[in-house]
Amino acid sequence: MSDLIDDPRAGENAPEFTVSEISGAVKRSLESEFGRIRVKGEVGRVILARSGHMYFDVKDDRNSLACTTWKGQVSNLSVMPEEGMEVVVTGKMTAFGGQSKYNLNVDDVAVAGVGALMAMLEKRKAALAAEGLFDPARKQALPFLPEVIGVVTSPAGAVIRDILHRLRDRFPRKVLVWPVAVQGSNCASEVAQAIAGFNALTPGGALPRPDLIIVARGGGSIEDLWGFNEEIVARAAAASEIPLISAVGHETDTTLIDFVSDQRAPTPSAAAELAVPVRLDLLAETNSLGARSAQALANIMTRRKQRLADLSRALPRPDSLTIHAQQRLDLWEGRLPLALRSLVQRQQLRLGAAAALVKPSALRRVLTHEARQLQMLGNRLPPALGRRALSARQMLSASVSRLRPAPLAEWTVRLRRDLDDFNLRLDQNFTRQISERQLRLHATDRLRETLGYRETLRRGYAVVRAGEVLITGVAGAKKAKSLEIEFADGLFFVAQGGTASGVKTPKSKLPEQGQLF
Repeated sequence: MSDLIDDPRAGENAPEFTVSEISGAVKRSLESEFGRIRVKGEVGRVILARSGHMYFDVKDDRNSLACTTWKGQVSNLSVMPEEGMEVVVTGKMTAFGGQSKYNLNVDDVAVAGVGALMAMLEKRKAALAAEGLFDPARKQALPFLPEVIGVVTSPAGAVIRDILHRLRDRFPRKVLVWPVAVQGSNCASEVAQAIAGFNALTPGGALPRPDLIIVARGGGSIEDLWGFNEEIVARAAAASEIPLISAVGHETDTTLIDFVSDQRAPTPSAAAELAVPVRLDLLAETNSLGARSAQALANIMTRRKQRLADLSRALPRPDSLTIHAQQRLDLWEGRLPLALRSLVQRQQLRLGAAAALVKPSALRRVLTHEARQLQMLGNRLPPALGRRALSARQMLSASVSRLRPAPLAEWTVRLRRDLDDFNLRLDQNFTRQISERQLRLHATDRLRETLGYRETLRRGYAVVRAGEVLITGVAGAKKAKSLEIEFADGLFFVAQGGTASGVKTPKSKLPEQGQLF
């Protein structure tokens, strides 16, 4: 052999491999040896890359196993891994020769036991409570009678039938059902999308926007109800602008959505009872309130009528209101002739005194003076008139030069329009005043008739006179030779001997004697 070529050593006949061959052999060995496996451990660091892939570690007290979940597998996970969570992951072992690493391709994550689930639930509850999502102050009041109710549930279960049956019994309403999965890996995302979808509807649109949302599901284990414990569902319920009732599971079941909802119902049927009142109870209450209102109004009217009757009895008699005025009128009527004669006598005395003072010589002096004054003024009048006419003529000439027909015409039109308006308003005002005076006159006449004694006669009363003397007692009637009885429909004369004269309209039945008021 040449010195340039090493001679093989004794026993060294092993084949040579490339790095890729070794990496491929290791990968095939891992995948064939382990296949699909389940690994239990605690979640370490979790990295969600911008590409959508998720990288995390599953570890125990001594070792750590790298795990990878591709973008298309992340959306199918029933539980999203969180640091510190104890889980059971399922997937296939594989190797990555580029970094000489092996990892577990995880396509399913499950919480390791109920205790771990409850611990994770308490952790989420504490985090959401710290953000104020459980604060009672942010919860909305439920509408008294919603027009449209949105229900988020599975259309195939008994829950929707129970809700519809209860609504039909209490108060039928329009119901919109948003079908969702109520358990499994798609439950949380579909429920959150349904709540957001109802809130995104436009009021008054083709599809009516619900006034109330009910999220309902029947009972089950904590694993079955876990979708309603997801953070995405709790935040969607907290962000809902529409009042929301949660009715998940039985009365003893509690999920995160119960803490953020505006009202929790123990069962779906109870949620329907919280949503609407009982129609028959409302009708009964309305009828009761209507009857009470009618009775109260009747009582008020009765009290007002009684009060009016009491006040009317306290009013004075009509003749007592005018008796004093009639007495003053009679007094002035008696004093008037004497006063007129006295006035005429005084005026005659004043005229006689003034006539005695008038003398012919004084009149002649006055006439002479006035004639002199008249002659003097007559002499001064022609020159003054001439000067006045000349001045007026000069002013007229100056004004004519400045005078234009158009402004005069406009001024004339404006004055004529103002005059027409003034005439119209004058006529309207005159007509209105005449109408008002007529109304006042009619009202005064009606008042006169109401206060007159003839209204009293129509109630069954009569006026008894003996000539011009008014008879008010038996003694006066016995002294009178004849009596004149005035009724509402005429006069009736009675002689002292008992003979009666006069005309009276016969009536089949005498009117009953009524009260004056």
